Amino acid sequence: MVCTLGRGGRVTEQGRMSKLLLFVSSVLLCCCRTTRAEIFTSIGQMTDLIYTEKELVQSLREYIKAEESKLATVKSWANKLDALTRVSTADPEGYLAHPVNAYKLMKRLNTEWSELESLVLQNPADGFVSNMSVHRQYFPDEEDETGAAKALMRLQDTYQLDSEAFSKGKLPGVHSNAVLTVDDCFDMGKTAYNDADYYHAVLWLQQALKQLDDGEEAVVSKADILDYLSYSVYQMGDLPRAIELTRRLVAIDPSHQRAGGNLRYFEQLLMKQLREMNQDYQPPSEEPIQLGTYSRPKDHLPERESYEALCRGEGIQMTEARRSRLFCRYHDGKRNPHLLLKPVKEEDEWDSPHIVRYLDLLSDEEIEKIKELAKPRLARATVRDPKTGVLTTANYRVSKSAWLEGEEDPVIDRVNQRIEAITGLTVETAELLQVANYGVGGQYEPHFDFSRRPFDSNLHVDGNRLATFLNYMSDVEAGGATVFPDFGAAIWPRKGTSVFWYNLFRSGEGDYRTRHAACPVLVGSKWVSNKWIHERGQEFRRPCGLTEVD
Repeated sequence: MVCTLGRGGRVTEQGRMSKLLLFVSSVLLCCCRTTRAEIFTSIGQMTDLIYTEKELVQSLREYIKAEESKLATVKSWANKLDALTRVSTADPEGYLAHPVNAYKLMKRLNTEWSELESLVLQNPADGFVSNMSVHRQYFPDEEDETGAAKALMRLQDTYQLDSEAFSKGKLPGVHSNAVLTVDDCFDMGKTAYNDADYYHAVLWLQQALKQLDDGEEAVVSKADILDYLSYSVYQMGDLPRAIELTRRLVAIDPSHQRAGGNLRYFEQLLMKQLREMNQDYQPPSEEPIQLGTYSRPKDHLPERESYEALCRGEGIQMTEARRSRLFCRYHDGKRNPHLLLKPVKEEDEWDSPHIVRYLDLLSDEEIEKIKELAKPRLARATVRDPKTGVLTTANYRVSKSAWLEGEEDPVIDRVNQRIEAITGLTVETAELLQVANYGVGGQYEPHFDFSRRPFDSNLHVDGNRLATFLNYMSDVEAGGATVFPDFGAAIWPRKGTSVFWYNLFRSGEGDYRTRHAACPVLVGSKWVSNKWIHERGQEFRRPCGLTEVD
């Protein structure tokens, strides 16, 4: 039995009394099975009622204690979340810039608020339930929480971060109070486990076990962690360690449903392998499981290692000879009237293929206006399925995007005209200005901007994507580089600047060197906008060359 909460979380006297009466009546109905006449004819039975009354008093005290405990829990929640929301609402984008904060927000709204709702629903609480019902439609769901967990794992892989650093909020160049508890780490591990991703399951379950062994309090039991961890380690092919972990589980819970059978199976399997390889038993390593203990499984991306190395700033092929060929200059768009009085600053980022950066291209006011127009329309970014031609979401592109027309606002039209003046290419056949926001773990894995033959049907009219003009609309604290694995370049976001490159040779053939990627955002929020300029209308602005690769 639980209490009625009045407005503001206070217990109303009327609610308290009505619940007490209902509680006492229900217990009396359950306990008193004899009729009134039978009671008075049996002192023995009356004596029994004395003990029944004592039991009722005890039950009443437990009921009161439960009500007080519930109220204390709700009050504790309110105090914790009040302090948390004061911090988060002071700078929402800055707060969500830390991937752990973003993950825990997803987890709170999907899991923990639901637990609080269940607690309150033990007793009618119309105000709270009504509020929950109104706002629930905007809450993240299970898929969102899973996606946020996978984003942390993606960051962990790309930037080679161990689980302990993540759990303590220690990211490169950043230290914050955004920590992961034992239960958070366990949930991360379980998310990977349920996806048959035993590599990450081991890393996070091991971290949960370590924090629990270090004395941190948790809801999850050590037996549950060892259960998941031992099987995940077995799946990674480490039988000696799987046996050692399962023995720990059996020692804690000898009657565990699976542990005994698993232990016998693991031991038999190990003995069989040792006999076949004619080897002696080697005890498991006493070193804790950490990043690098097991090899990360290969995936669909052939250039995964070089791509992720570039994201970390490693393997960049910027030699002194190449650097000597890079210059900065004022660019007037071949004496374009719009740029004669105020040419733009142009810097070479790479020599071949030629990539340039334009400085101070977007003002802070223009950036805020573009974001303001885009925010209400942001939706999960899509890619075109190469087999069907249908737009669909994909795990290798994790961002939200919106498309803005020039007619919508003078700022959009001004940006379009500026791009045309700088590049010397018409934007009449270009795509709309695409605005994208990359949040926690947001990325776009290596891809081509141009379409490879056979062309998609939508390119028959305006041709292929000739060039890309990419505007950086925010600084990023860590991560978020644009990298080109084929020739080892990394371009880092700088607010207000833009980069430009051609995707096609003058012949119209695709320049396969321009395969590029948007690295996962480690800390911060990355805002970009881009203009894809098409072939049609450029015949005299960028005429064909004499060879296929001019």
